Amino acid sequence: MRYIYQNIVDDLKEKMVFIGGPRQVGKTTLSLFCLEKNATTKHPGYLNWDIVSNRKDLLQGKLPPKEELIVLDEIHKYFKWRNLVKGFYDLEKDEKKFLVTGSARLDYYRKGADSLQGRYHYYRLHPFSLLEMNQSIKNQSDVEQLLKFGGFPEPLVRAEEKHWKRWQKEKMERVIYEDLRDLELVREVSIIEELTYALPARVGSPLSIKSLKEDLSIAHETVERYISILERLYYCFRIMPYGTPRIRAVKKEQKLYFWDWSLVESKGEKFENLVACQLLKYCHYHEDTEGARMELRFIRDTDKREVDFVVIKDKKPIFAVECKSGERQVSPAIKYFKERTNIPKFFQVHLGTKDYGNENTIGRVIPFATFCLELNLP
Repeated sequence: MRYIYQNIVDDLKEKMVFIGGPRQVGKTTLSLFCLEKNATTKHPGYLNWDIVSNRKDLLQGKLPPKEELIVLDEIHKYFKWRNLVKGFYDLEKDEKKFLVTGSARLDYYRKGADSLQGRYHYYRLHPFSLLEMNQSIKNQSDVEQLLKFGGFPEPLVRAEEKHWKRWQKEKMERVIYEDLRDLELVREVSIIEELTYALPARVGSPLSIKSLKEDLSIAHETVERYISILERLYYCFRIMPYGTPRIRAVKKEQKLYFWDWSLVESKGEKFENLVACQLLKYCHYHEDTEGARMELRFIRDTDKREVDFVVIKDKKPIFAVECKSGERQVSPAIKYFKERTNIPKFFQVHLGTKDYGNENTIGRVIPFATFCLELNLP
């Protein structure tokens, strides 16, 4: 079962639970498992806004009378969904539990005149990671399969290139022409489609809005708005730079990554995107289950020295990670930033087998699988 299942079950005893995440990441399967093992979408406790009969019942305030747990799937597509869910919860909270799922940032789309604050716990469901695939990771082929097909359940399990390509195409069409249409007011959908084609080549480098503006022939503000929309739909995410007084850190640059790293063609950038997703999952897990304040950032100074990621917990950096697809010596940037920052541990992860060095001193060169196991990344 997925890594947040038990947390969800425990939280349902006191509040509603919201689950957001990318389309086809497994939210419905997880919610049905919470309803009942081996349950299907025909289960009476499962109500999907996209199903016309379910929609009519919801608008009339009809809930299955004998069901203790009610799953409301994709209900955020209804523009008054906050009031509807609030009404259900306030009226039925002594008798029923509510699990709300959606393929968008429910924390964003819940905002409005009537807040649901204090009535729910929010989880972000991520694609499969290495530890979710195999708790022991005895086989290097697990890493290669995850890198090639991404972490979304269907293409990962099938592990067939033809199926993966068709799945990618169909998923993209649904995100742009269904989710986008249902949740955002966008006239030029074709421009957003162009933007999704242009973004994969930007992974691993500072994101230039100016370059995208020129390539797409649209305003700077429009590019920024469209990327923000794609972030709200769990298509991509951006991270900010980390700086301390002893380094001349860049301040305005951002880096962009995809929730589905298999979209990236270059192996080096694809691996960096995979690590970014693994670390973001680690951050979100500790935020959603513990209430910790987590951040994922990168280090880059004005002389272009860079370490790919820094994980911050409660405003304090806990470790940094540099990605290399090959087995290389410790990056000079690690030594430089080790001497000038308060980051206690540095790792250089790679796709090979060599493991040497020390994360507390000169930096540790470590295989990706070992890194995931030792840090117990969810």
